[in-house]
Amino acid sequence: MYEFRMPSLGADMEAGTLVEWLIRPGDEVQRGQVVAVVETQKGAVDVEIWEAGTVDKLVVETGRKVPVGELLALLRTAGALAATASETPAAPTTPQAVTAPAIVAASPPRAQAAVVSARQRVAPSARKLAEELGVDIAAVQAAEPGAVISRADVERAAQAKTPTLAAAKVVAPDWHAQMRMAIAAAMSRSKREIPHYYLATDIDVTAVSSWLETENLKRSVTERLLPVVPFMKAVALALREVPELNGFWIDGAARPSAAVHLGMAIAMRGGGLVAPAIHDADRKSLDQLMADLRDLITRVRSGRLRSSEMSDPTVTFTNLGEQGVEGVFGVIYPPQVAIVGLGRISERPWVEGGAVVVRKVATATLAADHRASDGHRGGLFLAALDRLLQQPEKLR
Repeated sequence: MYEFRMPSLGADMEAGTLVEWLIRPGDEVQRGQVVAVVETQKGAVDVEIWEAGTVDKLVVETGRKVPVGELLALLRTAGALAATASETPAAPTTPQAVTAPAIVAASPPRAQAAVVSARQRVAPSARKLAEELGVDIAAVQAAEPGAVISRADVERAAQAKTPTLAAAKVVAPDWHAQMRMAIAAAMSRSKREIPHYYLATDIDVTAVSSWLETENLKRSVTERLLPVVPFMKAVALALREVPELNGFWIDGAARPSAAVHLGMAIAMRGGGLVAPAIHDADRKSLDQLMADLRDLITRVRSGRLRSSEMSDPTVTFTNLGEQGVEGVFGVIYPPQVAIVGLGRISERPWVEGGAVVVRKVATATLAADHRASDGHRGGLFLAALDRLLQQPEKLR
């Protein structure tokens, strides 16, 4: 019997609210299948299961706040025997309970509203706002067909119902306060426990910028690459050369990861950020990375992230160049051991062959855990990043 437990979806997560089950007892499930929706302080997350089998019992009812590691469901795996009758609590004697599923306890009002329909997905923050405003969530339409209903969709429905959004604004600070508390907890832990060291280097990115401009001219508008994409690939490849920066510090020891799962810092609508993983970034083409990044941004903004994307990042990459920032010195997200930053690309004076020329330059930074690596290894990483960016045609 396989025990499916509440996963940790980040260093700042102690518990999550089970919003919706997407399976029932008797259902067959496959590895990687989304089986539940859990609400955290950073929004709703689609939770996957990593064992194939048959659902034997759903232990937790929707609407309940569940600590990380607590049992959620039991799964009969291949070769496993079904639970015996003695292992199952006696059913109530009421006629209605005889045919009831494994979970028969009445859910609180909020959980009842959570399951609108199998086809209509609702972000928990949007559901909460709908309840506060007295908006029937079943009547709310997403901005795009098939998209998750967001707070903006609820506000639009409320605006159609009443000429003011004053009520919506009343509950907004509470949601943002929870978000900031989650971020504060993780960052406070990081600065308290992790001995950071910081390095920075200016990189001549003229070659990669020119290559990207030429490459994008060959493509349609929808197929063009963002400037950050070659940097993502270069960061992932450089981590292969300095694996101490790619992994975790757990139980007093460094644990490098064989895979490079690049956590991309993405701003959320209304404030806050998350850093979900692009899996195996070092093995993907630039086109695949661009598609994955576009998909992640869309789902972050609509509240449709998966548990593996939240728990798998082996390193974080943050790019604030679009905001005009010259350099960013990040705070490591535990239990990771490094965060890489990229500032804006700008024209600067550059000495080349004894002459001062104008080149496109960007500042790359590294914040790393001194328990897992040192400045020498961090310097080798930044040197590898510089070298890789000088040959952009090899990043494909």
